[in-house]
Amino acid sequence: MRAVIQRVKQGSVCVQGEKVARIGHGLVILLGVGPEDTEETARELAEKIAMLRIFEDTQGKMNLSVRDVGGEAVVVSQFTLYADTRRGRRPSFTGAAAPDKARPLVDLFARSLAELGVPTQQGVFGAEMLVEILNDGPVTIWLEM
Repeated sequence: MRAVIQRVKQGSVCVQGEKVARIGHGLVILLGVGPEDTEETARELAEKIAMLRIFEDTQGKMNLSVRDVGGEAVVVSQFTLYADTRRGRRPSFTGAAAPDKARPLVDLFARSLAELGVPTQQGVFGAEMLVEILNDGPVTIWLEM
């Protein structure tokens, strides 16, 4: 699994002009699933992100997690994180898991994050989405498990 995590002041996801997710302070998580990923991978990544200390404490140091600050999360499925651009000019996405494998793992990841105490919303799997991000910092972290 690959995740791009953005610490945000606010974030939202629109599908066909309708807002399907909206958060204030927290994380927008772009999540890609690979063919070898498992339920264990999804749970481990959710725990890593829930505990990741990327929010500032009173001294301005990144010592707090999204849980510590009472933040929320939006999870957006993003197969393009598996783009292979080594050859040619058009990316290949053959490294991404097929939708029938990826969808349940994205859902499990989001549920796991919520079970760890992070209120979590999702975009719509496979849909054309407009993701609005007001990046805080900016802080953007790449994780791969």
